[in-house]
This record gives sequence, structure tokens and C-alpha cells, in this order.
Amino acid sequence: MPTNNQLPVNKDLFAFVNSQIVPVSEAYLHISDLAIQRGYGIFDFFKVNNEHAYFLDDYLKRFDNSAAQMQLNIPLAPEALKTVIRELIAKNNLVESGIKMILTGGYSADGYQPGTPNLIITQQPFSLPTQAQYNTGIKIITHEYVRELPTAKTINYTIGIRLIQRIKDSLAEDVLYHQEGIVSEFPRCNFFIVKQDNTVVTPLNNVLLGITRKNVLHLAKEKYKAVEGPVTLTDIFAAKEAFLTSTTKRILPIVQIDDKNIGTGKPGAVTLNLLADLIALEEKDWVGKQVAE
Repeated sequence: MPTNNQLPVNKDLFAFVNSQIVPVSEAYLHISDLAIQRGYGIFDFFKVNNEHAYFLDDYLKRFDNSAAQMQLNIPLAPEALKTVIRELIAKNNLVESGIKMILTGGYSADGYQPGTPNLIITQQPFSLPTQAQYNTGIKIITHEYVRELPTAKTINYTIGIRLIQRIKDSLAEDVLYHQEGIVSEFPRCNFFIVKQDNTVVTPLNNVLLGITRKNVLHLAKEKYKAVEGPVTLTDIFAAKEAFLTSTTKRILPIVQIDDKNIGTGKPGAVTLNLLADLIALEEKDWVGKQVAE
């Protein structure tokens, strides 16, 4: 057990490792795991409020899809996985938090061939962006890159992490990937624009199909024309509004890209309207769960 490095997580919390829930301070994998040796594995992440996991079935389906693409077998069936998640939530007893499920390539005899996957589930407190960020919007930068196997939520975030300092130096909040001017996604978020006629558009190709993205598309179609399709850098700078979506950020307005303002340079009415609708949808999901129980 390591003694020289301070644990970067709350030692009082619990985690699930393969077959049991243990204190975080005792949650370890062997160095032969392919997640360590080759960065091979998948994960997913969802929000929890008190004991309610938002849109859990959607996240479990995506977790299963990522595992299939990476040829990894999830050791627990969906209902058994839900039981473990509920037990972990009850044991940690956090108010607002996020749960991360990680499935690794397993212990490898030669550091390359996969073994039996290891399943890890952790829970940590988290908070949404500040109200000021929702009120004023954020600046982002762009970078030419397409993730390998973008439809799987893998643990490979090398480029995004390498760009952290560049983002900070640019006084920005995130980086938007594109290839030859065709936009795809952020390292951890999906991207949307609102055209001058209020059409809501999100990239379709080379993106992870986010659960919040799915919900926002559904909400947008109830009030506006909403489509999945190509989005170019030219489209962005001609757009009326832009925003990103993710589990941890909901809908966050984007007002500047690479030092160029989007629309008026302020959060737009469509973006803020969809944010209000998304918050209401989360509340409906929470209430629905209480009724079901």
C-alpha cells in the first residue's frame, strides 16, 4: 500500500472493486492491469442527488455499448450492477455527487493481452458550474483532433489533458475538437449551435453520444427545429448562439471561441430556455423515481 503519496480522494468514502465495497484507502488494482500498462479500458459517469441516480438506465446502456466496442465483458448484469450502485450510494451517504464506473482491460500476463476485466465504482462529491458561468457564458478554444473510437467512452484522455495548460493560458474553459474545420466534440462534453432561425444543431459524426445531449435534443425538438448533422467552424461564427452539454455542466453557454464572439457575446434566449427545460426534466426524473418506489 502506498505511503509516500497523499490520496487524491476522500479517505472516508467507499468504493466497489470487483466483488466488494471497501474503504477508498483499500481500493487498489495490481500494476499489471491494462489500464495502467496500456491505458485500455472504459468508464461512465452519472449524477446522484441524495439517493437518486439520474437517467441511470441510459448511462448503463452506454456503458454496455462502450464495453462491447472494446471487447470487454462487464462482470455484473444490469440489475446486479444497479444493486451495487444503490448499496454504494447508501454507504457513502452524500448529498450531491457523481458516480464513476470503470471497466479495465484486466491483469495482463505480458502487458498487452487482455485479462479478466476489473470493475471499479467510485463516488465523489461534485458541484455544477457557478451561476456566474451560466449568466455570462464561457470562452473556449479549438484544436484539430478526432478521438480514436469516439463512440466509446474510453479512459484515453491524453490530448485533452495535454491541452489543459493551453486552455488556461488562453483564459478559456475548454477545447473544441475539429478536423479540417468539421467540428466534433469537447474532451468531456458535446457541442451545439443555434442558427439565426433558431434551428438547434449538434454534430453527428465522431462524437460520443452523450446522455445530456440526447435529453437536450429531445427537449429542443418540442420547441424548435433540432437536427444532428455537420457543423463547421464557419457555421459556428455565423451562429446566433452556442453551448455545450454534459452530465456535470448541464447546458453551459459559449460566448467566445478563439477570441471571436458568438452572436451578441452573451448567453442567448434559446440556450437559457433549454437549460430551464433540462432542469425541469431532471426534476421530473427525480419525482418519477420517488413515485415508482
